[in-house]
Amino acid sequence: IVLTGGDDRLWKTWGFPDGNILLTGEGHTDWLSGCCFRPSGTQLVTSSGDTTVRIWDLSRRGCILTLRGHSRAVRGCSWHSCGDFVASASMDGTSKIWDVNSERCRYTLRGHKESVNSIEFLPFSSTVLTSSADKTLSLWDVRTVSRLH
Repeated sequence: IVLTGGDDRLWKTWGFPDGNILLTGEGHTDWLSGCCFRPSGTQLVTSSGDTTVRIWDLSRRGCILTLRGHSRAVRGCSWHSCGDFVASASMDGTSKIWDVNSERCRYTLRGHKESVNSIEFLPFSSTVLTSSADKTLSLWDVRTVSRLH
């Protein structure tokens, strides 16, 4: 299964190698910038130009949680390997770590001078890597909300 998101405001799962569409999700009001399966494979996260991050349940075929808190478009998203946390990167210059279970923002990472364009958890760690339009990469320890480099 392959997951895609695009300018049409939709995410789609595709059968591979046949290329047939298995599921389509709609609900965002602007382009999708990122989409990622939860490690368990039962849910996915999407990020959008509409400033939101959404959690989708594949068995229910719908959005089960909308995370709001960024003031500009969200450029990327990522699941932590444990499946309980989602990270988002935004054009507002911040990144956020969301606790999916409590449905709230746990941490806001500030330090980039321009848009944060991508974010990834390092596997099985509390470290995230962000990249920014300010031409820097940063490593963050999300337990202490401190910039490592």
